[in-house]
Amino acid sequence: MSSPDRNDTPVLITEAAPSYEEQHAARRKKYAIMMSLRFPCLILAALFAHTWWLALFFIVLSVPLPWMAVLIANDRPPRKTEKASRYEVERRAIAQKSTTVIDG
Repeated sequence: MSSPDRNDTPVLITEAAPSYEEQHAARRKKYAIMMSLRFPCLILAALFAHTWWLALFFIVLSVPLPWMAVLIANDRPPRKTEKASRYEVERRAIAQKSTTVIDG
């Protein structure tokens, strides 16, 4: 019995990194998207062959796409910096006492 106000989505209670399988799936998706952009760039270059500078632009755009796709696909997210939990003692200065100096 759930009320209409209740949201059934789970709450994330951890700061753990996504699993290796999730990271790999995301990287595969990015790779596929970038590689699928190369073919339309080459088609557009052929369509704009009469405008040489536009055709050249699409060809130049399509050349680094495989290289960038491989770099992005092989890149993992950066590791989190772990801060060591250390006990720190509060340091207090010694209070200055007023002393009387007698010369004599």
